[in-house]
Amino acid sequence: MNLLQYTDGFFKVNATHGFLPCQPPLAKLPKRYSSLQRLLDDMPRITHDQKEGLLSIEGALESRISQLEDFSQIVKKETDPFVLQALFRGYAFLTSAYTLAPAHFEYLKTEKYGKANRYVPSQLAMPFCWVARQLEVFPWLDYHYAYSLGNYVKTDPKGGLNWENLDMAVKFSGMPDERGFIMLHVDINQHSPKLVEGVLNTLEELPQNNASNITKNLALCRLTMKKINTRRKVMWEASRWKHYNDFRVFIMGIKGNEEIFDEGIFYQGVYDTPKQYRGQTGAQDNIIPMMDIFTGVIKHYPKNELTKYLMDLRSYRPTCIQRFLEDLRLEVQGLHEEGVLGMLVKQNNVTGMIELAGILQEIYFFRNGHWQFVQKYIMQNTAYSKATGGTPIISWIPNQIRSVLNALESCLDQIPEETNSDLYVQIKTDFPIKVQLLDKQLKMLHQPDYKAKEVFDLNKKMKLADDE
Repeated sequence: MNLLQYTDGFFKVNATHGFLPCQPPLAKLPKRYSSLQRLLDDMPRITHDQKEGLLSIEGALESRISQLEDFSQIVKKETDPFVLQALFRGYAFLTSAYTLAPAHFEYLKTEKYGKANRYVPSQLAMPFCWVARQLEVFPWLDYHYAYSLGNYVKTDPKGGLNWENLDMAVKFSGMPDERGFIMLHVDINQHSPKLVEGVLNTLEELPQNNASNITKNLALCRLTMKKINTRRKVMWEASRWKHYNDFRVFIMGIKGNEEIFDEGIFYQGVYDTPKQYRGQTGAQDNIIPMMDIFTGVIKHYPKNELTKYLMDLRSYRPTCIQRFLEDLRLEVQGLHEEGVLGMLVKQNNVTGMIELAGILQEIYFFRNGHWQFVQKYIMQNTAYSKATGGTPIISWIPNQIRSVLNALESCLDQIPEETNSDLYVQIKTDFPIKVQLLDKQLKMLHQPDYKAKEVFDLNKKMKLADDE
């Protein structure tokens, strides 16, 4: 794989940067956009100086945006990818906030999402859509350029990328739980360089049948995924589940959320017909998609509407990352009909197969942990049945968990039962419990009067809770 092609000037996928920007994002827009920057600074419910912001007063944001100048002519002169990203981020936040402000204020009154504003005024729509075209993404709040990976600022410039040292450049709520929620995603991605390194090195070594190097790199992937899962669990501390609704409505997508947006929104001065885009979601992250491709989980995706949702969300990535994932798929496919597992079986590399099973188990822990977040942060917190990406809450992640379990079972079936390995014995012994947990949860969810708390508590009863 030619890593030189997987860059857009902002992201550069390799073993140095992983899936993070190749340098820190701009914290502020250039001075020529000072009035736009002031609006972004004044927008959160709680501003940086702890005052009530525009999103704390009904109608205040719409009033300020009506006075905003149209920067289209200046924006069209920009070529610096970091300025373009910061502009995309700013206009994405304003567009989401403007359209969803009515839904937010209705929720505060009734705990039900109200209808969104269905048009984006031209002074937002025109520069926003132009910048989106330059970046080759949809003109809506996304995970990469806007809400998460392109939105971090180090509190201590000399410090690391742990969420405790990160703040958001642009915010909706301005409250600690929003910061913890989305900055933890950046924290997790600080480990993505090592994961990319392990994946690419394994693919390079497999055709050479160098068992020790193959196993070493598979172990690097497993141990890195273990670190990622350790950091992921910090979400319970970084962002308290009861406060998720303080900002959740503003990251809702149009597509799949017709209850809020009807048939879509209009971009004044740009499009004459309504548009629908999926919302910002951690499902747009790249770690698990890369590992699904690498380990062969994708071969176990069922052919159903839920998998179609998954593939649709994958189009909401920067094009350089989409190319990386597609080329990775082709590279794995070119190894062997059964991918990495097939090569390891062919080479009789049992130690490598055990490491692969360990990676698959870590993918399971990631997805099942995410599923626990959904049970607590969403299902136990709101009656609204759609995720921010517009996908159905109670069936979306279980669809992928089942795929991981099937992939893990296929891998375990290839390892001789008499194999003497603590990791293998642990994975094989615990595997049926993982299957039982999912089966029992889905059975509970098929009951019309299911209780989200009981679904969540089953994790602890079966010793698969995140805090075990």
